[in-house]
Amino acid sequence: MTITISGPPGSGTTTISKMLSKKLAIKHVYAGEIFRKEAEKRGMSLSDFSKYCEEHPEVDRELDKYQVDILKKGDVILEGRLAGWMAHLNGIPAIKVLLKADRDVRLDRIIKREGGRREDRLREMLDRERSEAKRYRDYYGIDIEDESIYDIVIDTSDKKPEEIVRIILNYLRDEHGGKDPAIL
Repeated sequence: MTITISGPPGSGTTTISKMLSKKLAIKHVYAGEIFRKEAEKRGMSLSDFSKYCEEHPEVDRELDKYQVDILKKGDVILEGRLAGWMAHLNGIPAIKVLLKADRDVRLDRIIKREGGRREDRLREMLDRERSEAKRYRDYYGIDIEDESIYDIVIDTSDKKPEEIVRIILNYLRDEHGGKDPAIL
């Protein structure tokens, strides 16, 4: 079983991916970790590194190739902003999940996780999202706001992680004729 979990920063993708991975006993790969490590290696914030990538598309292309390779192997939960799109554009069968949340909720989650001043985090979050949207449009013609490719779209603003996981597991069960997804 191959599942992609996508969503903007603070929408809950990491929490949900880890919980699903444990529940289904399949590997979880976080594509964004590579991006974060590259930013760190260069001594840049994520928003600065996103801007850098606008001028250096090879960085994004390398990460995207990595995601496609992981998806082709299967039996994985791939978490990444473009994970669902990479499966879609490359014709790789996957259950594509999009998590989204209200901007203020996402900002609160990011501050709780990473600390920092609200104004600074908001600016960084918006800069990063603008940069990503531009790069995805320029590289692949993707409108990151287009939800039509996803099998499940969940607004996580007012939901507990357990509820979100239950929604996904119910979808998987329904898709597989009532069988427990943990045994597929």
